[in-house]
Amino acid sequence: MALSDGSLGGELQALKSVEPQYTPSSDYIFEELEGEITLLDAFAAVLLNNPRLAQYGWSVRISEAETLQAGLLPNPQIGIDVEEFAGSGDRSGFDGAESTVLISQLIELGQKRQNRSEVARLNEDITSLEYEATRVAILADVSKAFINVLAAQERHQLMQMNLELAEQALVAADKRVEAGAASPLEQAKSKAIVTSEKINVQRSQRELDGARIRLAALWGSSNPKFTKVRGAFLAHDNLPHIHTLYTQINQHPEIARWAAKLAERRAAIRLEQSEAIPDLTVGVGLKHLNQNDDLSAVIQVSVPIPVFNRNQGNILKARRELERARQGQRETEVQIYASLTNAYQQLTMLHEELAAIKTELLVTAQGVYDDTRRAYEEGKANYLEVIDAQRMLFDTRLRYNESQAAYHQIAVDIEALIGQSLSNFQQTLPETNSN
Repeated sequence: MALSDGSLGGELQALKSVEPQYTPSSDYIFEELEGEITLLDAFAAVLLNNPRLAQYGWSVRISEAETLQAGLLPNPQIGIDVEEFAGSGDRSGFDGAESTVLISQLIELGQKRQNRSEVARLNEDITSLEYEATRVAILADVSKAFINVLAAQERHQLMQMNLELAEQALVAADKRVEAGAASPLEQAKSKAIVTSEKINVQRSQRELDGARIRLAALWGSSNPKFTKVRGAFLAHDNLPHIHTLYTQINQHPEIARWAAKLAERRAAIRLEQSEAIPDLTVGVGLKHLNQNDDLSAVIQVSVPIPVFNRNQGNILKARRELERARQGQRETEVQIYASLTNAYQQLTMLHEELAAIKTELLVTAQGVYDDTRRAYEEGKANYLEVIDAQRMLFDTRLRYNESQAAYHQIAVDIEALIGQSLSNFQQTLPETNSN
Protein backbone atom coordinates (compact mmCIF):
# COMPACT_ATOMS: atom_id res chain seq x y z
CA MET A 1 0.00 0.00 0.00
CA ALA A 2 1.28 3.43 -0.83
CA LEU A 3 0.45 7.06 -1.17
CA SER A 4 1.38 9.18 -4.12
CA ASP A 5 4.40 10.63 -2.33
CA GLY A 6 5.61 7.47 -0.61
CA SER A 7 4.62 4.28 1.13
CA LEU A 8 3.29 4.48 4.63
CA GLY A 9 5.36 1.45 5.55
CA GLY A 10 8.40 2.92 3.88
CA GLU A 11 8.04 6.15 5.81
CA LEU A 12 7.49 4.19 9.03
CA GLN A 13 10.76 2.41 8.36
CA ALA A 14 12.63 5.55 7.36
CA LEU A 15 11.52 7.43 10.44
CA LYS A 16 13.16 4.86 12.72
CA SER A 17 16.33 6.84 12.16
CA VAL A 18 14.71 10.10 13.23
CA GLU A 19 15.71 11.05 16.77
CA PRO A 20 12.57 12.00 18.72
CA GLN A 21 12.56 15.01 20.99
CA TYR A 22 11.76 13.13 24.17
CA THR A 23 11.26 16.07 26.51
CA PRO A 24 10.80 19.53 25.04
CA SER A 25 12.37 22.21 27.18
CA SER A 26 10.26 24.83 28.89
CA ASP A 27 10.99 27.33 26.13
CA TYR A 28 10.10 24.90 23.35
CA ILE A 29 7.43 26.35 21.09
CA PHE A 30 5.32 23.99 19.03
CA GLU A 31 4.87 25.16 15.47
CA GLU A 32 1.40 24.13 14.37
CA LEU A 33 1.23 22.55 10.92
CA GLU A 34 -0.46 24.80 8.42
CA GLY A 35 -1.62 24.66 4.83
CA GLU A 36 -1.31 21.41 2.91
CA ILE A 37 0.56 18.66 4.75
CA THR A 38 1.99 15.27 3.85
CA LEU A 39 2.15 12.09 5.87
CA LEU A 40 5.81 12.76 6.62
CA ASP A 41 4.86 16.16 8.06
CA ALA A 42 2.38 14.45 10.37
CA PHE A 43 4.97 11.87 11.44
CA ALA A 44 7.51 14.55 12.30
CA ALA A 45 4.97 16.55 14.32
CA VAL A 46 3.96 13.47 16.31
CA LEU A 47 7.55 12.41 17.03
CA LEU A 48 8.26 15.87 18.39
CA ASN A 49 5.11 16.48 20.37
CA ASN A 50 3.20 13.30 21.24
CA PRO A 51 2.84 13.19 25.08
CA ARG A 52 2.88 9.40 25.21
CA LEU A 53 6.20 9.23 23.41
CA ALA A 54 7.58 11.91 25.73
CA GLN A 55 6.71 9.72 28.73
CA TYR A 56 8.56 6.78 27.22
CA GLY A 57 11.49 9.07 26.56
CA TRP A 58 11.74 9.68 30.29
CA SER A 59 11.43 5.94 30.93
CA VAL A 60 14.46 5.35 28.72
CA ARG A 61 16.44 7.95 30.64
CA ILE A 62 15.36 6.47 33.97
CA SER A 63 16.54 3.00 32.92
CA GLU A 64 19.88 4.52 31.89
CA ALA A 65 20.22 5.97 35.39
CA GLU A 66 19.35 2.60 36.92
CA THR A 67 22.07 0.94 34.84
CA LEU A 68 24.56 3.51 36.11
CA GLN A 69 23.51 2.92 39.71
CA ALA A 70 23.68 -0.88 39.40
CA GLY A 71 27.36 -0.76 38.49
CA LEU A 72 28.50 1.31 41.45
CA LEU A 73 30.62 -0.19 44.24
CA PRO A 74 29.31 -0.21 47.82
CA ASN A 75 30.52 2.73 49.87
CA PRO A 76 33.16 2.13 52.56
CA GLN A 77 32.15 2.64 56.18
CA ILE A 78 33.95 4.32 59.04
CA GLY A 79 33.30 3.46 62.65
CA ILE A 80 34.58 4.69 66.02
CA ASP A 81 34.47 2.53 69.16
CA VAL A 82 35.28 3.90 72.64
CA GLU A 83 35.42 1.45 75.58
CA GLU A 84 36.85 1.05 79.06
CA PHE A 85 35.48 4.37 80.38
CA ALA A 86 32.83 5.72 82.78
CA GLY A 87 33.06 2.61 84.92
CA SER A 88 34.24 2.14 88.49
CA GLY A 89 37.63 2.28 90.09
CA ASP A 90 40.41 2.87 87.60
CA ARG A 91 37.82 2.92 84.81
CA SER A 92 35.77 5.75 86.22
CA GLY A 93 37.22 8.37 83.89
CA PHE A 94 38.76 8.33 80.45
CA ASP A 95 42.33 7.59 81.54
CA GLY A 96 41.98 3.89 80.78
CA ALA A 97 39.75 4.31 77.72
CA GLU A 98 40.51 2.56 74.49
CA SER A 99 39.45 4.16 71.17
CA THR A 100 39.28 2.31 67.85
CA VAL A 101 38.84 3.93 64.45
CA LEU A 102 37.91 1.36 61.80
CA ILE A 103 37.36 1.73 58.05
CA SER A 104 35.55 -1.27 56.51
CA GLN A 105 34.61 -2.21 52.96
CA LEU A 106 32.03 -4.72 51.75
CA ILE A 107 33.54 -6.96 49.09
CA GLU A 108 30.85 -8.52 46.92
CA LEU A 109 31.68 -12.04 45.86
CA GLY A 110 30.15 -14.22 43.15
CA GLN A 111 30.18 -11.45 40.51
CA LYS A 112 27.14 -9.78 42.07
CA ARG A 113 27.95 -6.34 40.71
CA GLN A 114 28.52 -7.67 37.18
CA ASN A 115 25.28 -9.65 37.31
CA ARG A 116 23.38 -6.67 38.70
CA SER A 117 24.73 -4.44 35.94
CA GLU A 118 23.75 -7.01 33.31
CA VAL A 119 20.17 -7.16 34.59
CA ALA A 120 19.97 -3.36 34.58
CA ARG A 121 21.44 -3.13 31.08
CA LEU A 122 18.94 -5.67 29.75
CA ASN A 123 16.13 -3.77 31.46
CA GLU A 124 17.37 -0.70 29.62
CA ASP A 125 17.17 -2.62 26.34
CA ILE A 126 13.64 -3.74 27.21
CA THR A 127 12.58 -0.16 27.93
CA SER A 128 14.07 1.00 24.62
CA LEU A 129 12.20 -1.76 22.77
CA GLU A 130 8.98 -0.85 24.58
CA TYR A 131 9.51 2.70 23.38
CA GLU A 132 10.08 1.44 19.84
CA ALA A 133 6.92 -0.68 19.97
CA THR A 134 4.95 2.32 21.20
CA ARG A 135 6.52 4.49 18.55
CA VAL A 136 5.53 2.09 15.75
CA ALA A 137 2.00 1.82 17.16
CA ILE A 138 1.61 5.61 17.32
CA LEU A 139 2.99 6.08 13.82
CA ALA A 140 0.50 3.47 12.64
CA ASP A 141 -2.26 5.44 14.36
CA VAL A 142 -1.03 8.56 12.58
CA SER A 143 -1.09 6.72 9.25
CA LYS A 144 -4.64 5.56 9.85
CA ALA A 145 -5.78 9.01 10.94
CA PHE A 146 -4.11 10.48 7.86
CA ILE A 147 -5.91 7.92 5.67
CA ASN A 148 -9.20 8.87 7.32
CA VAL A 149 -8.63 12.53 6.48
CA LEU A 150 -7.65 11.66 2.91
CA ALA A 151 -10.74 9.47 2.52
CA ALA A 152 -12.95 12.16 4.09
CA GLN A 153 -11.55 14.69 1.61
CA GLU A 154 -12.42 12.44 -1.30
CA ARG A 155 -15.89 11.73 0.13
CA HIS A 156 -16.46 15.47 0.44
CA GLN A 157 -15.41 15.90 -3.17
CA LEU A 158 -17.79 13.10 -4.18
CA MET A 159 -20.62 14.83 -2.35
CA GLN A 160 -19.81 18.07 -4.14
CA MET A 161 -19.72 16.24 -7.48
CA ASN A 162 -23.07 14.63 -6.67
CA LEU A 163 -24.47 18.05 -5.86
CA GLU A 164 -23.21 19.33 -9.21
CA LEU A 165 -24.90 16.40 -10.97
CA ALA A 166 -28.14 17.14 -9.12
CA GLU A 167 -27.93 20.81 -10.09
CA GLN A 168 -27.31 19.83 -13.71
CA ALA A 169 -30.34 17.53 -13.55
CA LEU A 170 -32.36 20.42 -12.14
CA VAL A 171 -31.33 22.63 -15.07
CA ALA A 172 -32.40 19.88 -17.47
CA ALA A 173 -35.70 19.47 -15.61
CA ASP A 174 -36.33 23.23 -15.76
CA LYS A 175 -35.80 23.20 -19.51
CA ARG A 176 -38.14 20.24 -19.99
CA VAL A 177 -40.83 21.87 -17.85
CA GLU A 178 -40.48 25.15 -19.75
CA ALA A 179 -40.75 23.22 -23.04
CA GLY A 180 -43.83 21.40 -21.78
CA ALA A 181 -42.07 18.03 -22.07
CA ALA A 182 -42.30 17.29 -18.34
CA SER A 183 -44.60 18.04 -15.43
CA PRO A 184 -43.70 20.52 -12.66
CA LEU A 185 -43.53 17.48 -10.36
CA GLU A 186 -40.19 16.50 -11.90
CA GLN A 187 -38.91 20.01 -11.26
CA ALA A 188 -40.05 19.83 -7.62
CA LYS A 189 -38.39 16.44 -7.15
CA SER A 190 -35.19 17.75 -8.68
CA LYS A 191 -35.17 20.75 -6.33
CA ALA A 192 -35.69 18.45 -3.34
CA ILE A 193 -32.78 16.28 -4.44
CA VAL A 194 -30.55 19.35 -4.78
CA THR A 195 -31.49 20.40 -1.24
CA SER A 196 -30.74 16.90 0.03
CA GLU A 197 -27.35 16.86 -1.67
CA LYS A 198 -26.48 20.22 -0.13
CA ILE A 199 -27.19 18.70 3.29
CA ASN A 200 -24.94 15.77 2.39
CA VAL A 201 -22.16 18.17 1.43
CA GLN A 202 -22.47 19.95 4.77
CA ARG A 203 -22.43 16.61 6.63
CA SER A 204 -19.34 15.45 4.76
CA GLN A 205 -17.62 18.73 5.63
CA ARG A 206 -18.32 18.14 9.33
CA GLU A 207 -16.96 14.59 9.03
CA LEU A 208 -13.84 15.96 7.36
CA ASP A 209 -13.39 18.52 10.12
CA GLY A 210 -13.71 15.75 12.71
CA ALA A 211 -11.10 13.63 10.94
CA ARG A 212 -8.71 16.60 10.85
CA ILE A 213 -9.19 17.17 14.59
CA ARG A 214 -8.47 13.51 15.38
CA LEU A 215 -5.30 13.60 13.31
CA ALA A 216 -4.05 16.81 14.92
CA ALA A 217 -4.78 15.44 18.41
CA LEU A 218 -2.02 12.87 17.88
CA TRP A 219 0.59 15.63 17.88
CA GLY A 220 -1.08 17.42 20.80
CA SER A 221 -3.12 20.01 18.94
CA SER A 222 -6.78 20.70 19.69
CA ASN A 223 -7.18 23.30 16.96
CA PRO A 224 -5.75 22.06 13.64
CA LYS A 225 -4.65 24.76 11.25
CA PHE A 226 -3.73 22.60 8.29
CA THR A 227 -6.27 22.84 5.50
CA LYS A 228 -5.63 19.69 3.53
CA VAL A 229 -3.60 16.49 3.42
CA ARG A 230 -1.74 15.63 0.24
CA GLY A 231 -1.74 12.09 -1.04
CA ALA A 232 -3.49 9.61 -3.29
CA PHE A 233 -4.39 5.98 -2.75
CA LEU A 234 -2.26 3.65 -4.85
CA ALA A 235 -2.98 -0.07 -4.64
CA HIS A 236 -0.32 -2.70 -5.36
CA ASP A 237 -0.55 -4.59 -8.62
CA ASN A 238 0.65 -7.65 -6.75
CA LEU A 239 0.72 -8.63 -3.08
CA PRO A 240 3.48 -10.66 -1.44
CA HIS A 241 2.78 -14.24 -0.44
CA ILE A 242 1.69 -14.68 3.17
CA HIS A 243 4.64 -16.98 3.92
CA THR A 244 7.02 -14.24 2.83
CA LEU A 245 5.44 -11.93 5.39
CA TYR A 246 5.69 -14.58 8.10
CA THR A 247 9.47 -14.49 7.77
CA GLN A 248 9.47 -10.78 8.63
CA ILE A 249 7.60 -11.03 11.94
CA ASN A 250 10.82 -11.21 13.95
CA GLN A 251 11.33 -7.53 13.08
CA HIS A 252 8.31 -6.60 15.20
CA PRO A 253 9.46 -4.70 18.33
CA GLU A 254 7.30 -6.87 20.60
CA ILE A 255 9.11 -10.02 19.44
CA ALA A 256 12.47 -8.35 20.04
CA ARG A 257 11.26 -7.13 23.44
CA TRP A 258 10.39 -10.64 24.55
CA ALA A 259 13.79 -11.91 23.41
CA ALA A 260 15.40 -9.23 25.59
CA LYS A 261 13.01 -10.09 28.41
CA LEU A 262 14.10 -13.74 28.34
CA ALA A 263 17.74 -12.68 28.41
CA GLU A 264 16.98 -10.39 31.36
CA ARG A 265 15.22 -13.21 33.23
CA ARG A 266 18.21 -15.52 32.71
CA ALA A 267 20.51 -12.78 33.99
CA ALA A 268 18.18 -12.34 36.99
CA ILE A 269 18.61 -16.05 37.82
CA ARG A 270 22.39 -15.65 37.73
CA LEU A 271 22.10 -12.60 39.97
CA GLU A 272 19.95 -14.41 42.54
CA GLN A 273 22.33 -17.38 42.49
CA SER A 274 25.27 -15.06 43.14
CA GLU A 275 23.32 -13.47 46.00
CA ALA A 276 23.50 -16.86 47.74
CA ILE A 277 27.28 -16.48 48.00
CA PRO A 278 28.19 -14.65 51.25
CA ASP A 279 29.93 -11.31 50.91
CA LEU A 280 33.12 -10.45 52.75
CA THR A 281 33.52 -7.38 54.92
CA VAL A 282 37.11 -6.29 55.59
CA GLY A 283 38.06 -3.53 57.95
CA VAL A 284 41.36 -1.91 59.00
CA GLY A 285 42.00 0.70 61.65
CA LEU A 286 43.87 1.95 64.70
CA LYS A 287 43.33 1.44 68.42
CA HIS A 288 44.46 4.12 70.87
CA LEU A 289 45.03 3.41 74.55
CA ASN A 290 44.72 6.56 76.64
CA GLN A 291 46.50 5.02 79.61
CA ASN A 292 49.90 4.88 77.92
CA ASP A 293 49.10 6.67 74.65
CA ASP A 294 49.98 3.57 72.64
CA LEU A 295 48.65 2.80 69.16
CA SER A 296 47.97 -0.59 67.64
CA ALA A 297 46.63 -1.80 64.31
CA VAL A 298 43.26 -3.49 64.01
CA ILE A 299 42.08 -5.84 61.25
CA GLN A 300 38.49 -7.04 61.08
CA VAL A 301 37.08 -9.70 58.75
CA SER A 302 33.46 -10.87 58.82
CA VAL A 303 31.36 -13.11 56.62
CA PRO A 304 27.75 -14.34 57.05
CA ILE A 305 27.22 -18.07 57.58
CA PRO A 306 24.59 -19.24 55.04
CA VAL A 307 22.82 -21.69 57.30
CA PHE A 308 19.16 -20.70 56.95
CA ASN A 309 18.96 -18.14 54.16
CA ARG A 310 20.65 -19.25 50.97
CA ASN A 311 18.41 -17.05 48.83
CA GLN A 312 16.60 -20.17 47.68
CA GLY A 313 13.22 -18.43 47.53
CA ASN A 314 14.42 -15.65 45.22
CA ILE A 315 16.24 -18.14 43.01
CA LEU A 316 13.05 -20.19 42.63
CA LYS A 317 11.07 -17.02 41.94
CA ALA A 318 13.52 -15.94 39.22
CA ARG A 319 13.28 -19.34 37.53
CA ARG A 320 9.49 -19.24 37.54
CA GLU A 321 9.50 -15.72 36.16
CA LEU A 322 11.64 -17.01 33.30
CA GLU A 323 9.01 -19.66 32.54
CA ARG A 324 6.29 -17.03 32.70
CA ALA A 325 8.25 -14.87 30.26
CA ARG A 326 8.53 -17.82 27.87
CA GLN A 327 4.75 -18.23 27.93
CA GLY A 328 4.35 -14.50 27.35
CA GLN A 329 6.67 -14.70 24.36
CA ARG A 330 4.71 -17.61 22.92
CA GLU A 331 1.40 -15.80 23.43
CA THR A 332 2.72 -12.68 21.71
CA GLU A 333 4.03 -14.66 18.75
CA VAL A 334 0.70 -16.47 18.34
CA GLN A 335 -1.20 -13.17 18.49
CA ILE A 336 1.06 -11.50 15.94
CA TYR A 337 0.84 -14.47 13.57
CA ALA A 338 -2.95 -14.53 13.94
CA SER A 339 -3.20 -10.77 13.43
CA LEU A 340 -1.04 -10.96 10.33
CA THR A 341 -3.02 -13.88 8.89
CA ASN A 342 -6.36 -12.17 9.52
CA ALA A 343 -5.16 -8.83 8.13
CA TYR A 344 -3.69 -10.51 5.06
CA GLN A 345 -6.97 -12.30 4.30
CA GLN A 346 -8.87 -9.02 4.55
CA LEU A 347 -6.29 -7.24 2.41
CA THR A 348 -6.53 -9.93 -0.26
CA MET A 349 -10.31 -9.67 -0.41
CA LEU A 350 -10.20 -5.89 -0.57
CA HIS A 351 -7.50 -6.07 -3.26
CA GLU A 352 -9.83 -8.18 -5.43
CA GLU A 353 -12.82 -5.99 -4.57
CA LEU A 354 -11.02 -2.79 -5.57
CA ALA A 355 -9.95 -4.33 -8.87
CA ALA A 356 -13.52 -5.39 -9.64
CA ILE A 357 -15.00 -2.00 -8.72
CA LYS A 358 -12.42 -0.11 -10.75
CA THR A 359 -12.51 -2.23 -13.92
CA GLU A 360 -16.20 -3.15 -13.93
CA LEU A 361 -18.57 -1.30 -11.61
CA LEU A 362 -17.19 2.22 -12.06
CA VAL A 363 -17.03 1.90 -15.83
CA THR A 364 -20.54 0.47 -16.01
CA ALA A 365 -22.06 3.00 -13.59
CA GLN A 366 -20.47 5.94 -15.43
CA GLY A 367 -21.69 4.63 -18.78
CA VAL A 368 -25.23 4.04 -17.51
CA TYR A 369 -25.39 7.55 -16.05
CA ASP A 370 -24.07 9.24 -19.20
CA ASP A 371 -26.47 7.30 -21.42
CA THR A 372 -29.47 7.88 -19.12
CA ARG A 373 -28.80 11.59 -18.77
CA ARG A 374 -28.44 11.98 -22.52
CA ALA A 375 -31.65 10.02 -23.05
CA TYR A 376 -33.47 12.19 -20.52
CA GLU A 377 -32.37 15.37 -22.24
CA GLU A 378 -33.68 13.89 -25.51
CA GLY A 379 -36.97 12.90 -23.88
CA LYS A 380 -36.25 9.17 -24.15
CA ALA A 381 -35.97 8.49 -20.38
CA ASN A 382 -37.90 9.66 -17.35
CA TYR A 383 -36.55 11.54 -14.37
CA LEU A 384 -36.69 8.52 -12.08
CA GLU A 385 -34.29 6.66 -14.35
CA VAL A 386 -31.88 9.60 -14.18
CA ILE A 387 -32.03 9.62 -10.39
CA ASP A 388 -31.44 5.86 -10.25
CA ALA A 389 -28.44 6.13 -12.59
CA GLN A 390 -27.01 9.04 -10.62
CA ARG A 391 -27.46 7.19 -7.34
CA MET A 392 -25.80 4.07 -8.73
CA LEU A 393 -22.79 6.09 -9.91
CA PHE A 394 -22.49 7.89 -6.59
CA ASP A 395 -22.84 4.69 -4.53
CA THR A 396 -20.19 2.99 -6.63
CA ARG A 397 -17.77 5.88 -6.22
CA LEU A 398 -18.47 6.00 -2.48
CA ARG A 399 -17.95 2.25 -2.15
CA TYR A 400 -14.66 2.52 -4.00
CA ASN A 401 -13.55 5.31 -1.67
CA GLU A 402 -14.50 3.30 1.43
CA SER A 403 -12.80 0.16 0.12
CA GLN A 404 -9.64 2.12 -0.65
CA ALA A 405 -9.57 3.53 2.87
CA ALA A 406 -10.16 0.08 4.41
CA TYR A 407 -7.46 -1.45 2.19
CA HIS A 408 -4.88 1.10 3.23
CA GLN A 409 -5.85 0.90 6.90
CA ILE A 410 -5.24 -2.86 6.89
CA ALA A 411 -2.03 -2.42 4.91
CA VAL A 412 -0.79 -0.11 7.68
CA ASP A 413 -1.51 -2.84 10.24
CA ILE A 414 0.49 -5.36 8.20
CA GLU A 415 3.40 -2.99 7.69
CA ALA A 416 3.47 -2.30 11.43
CA LEU A 417 3.59 -6.05 12.10
CA ILE A 418 6.44 -6.76 9.67
CA GLY A 419 8.31 -3.50 10.19
CA GLN A 420 8.59 -2.52 6.54
CA SER A 421 6.65 -1.54 3.45
CA LEU A 422 4.68 -4.06 1.42
CA SER A 423 6.15 -2.47 -1.70
CA ASN A 424 9.53 -3.98 -0.74
CA PHE A 425 8.28 -7.40 -1.82
CA GLN A 426 7.94 -8.59 -5.38
CA GLN A 427 6.29 -11.98 -4.86
CA THR A 428 2.74 -12.26 -6.11
CA LEU A 429 -0.31 -13.92 -4.69
CA PRO A 430 -0.84 -17.59 -5.54
CA GLU A 431 -3.35 -18.23 -8.28
CA THR A 432 -6.85 -18.85 -6.99
CA ASN A 433 -9.34 -21.32 -8.38
CA SER A 434 -12.17 -19.43 -10.00
CA ASN A 435 -14.49 -22.41 -10.05
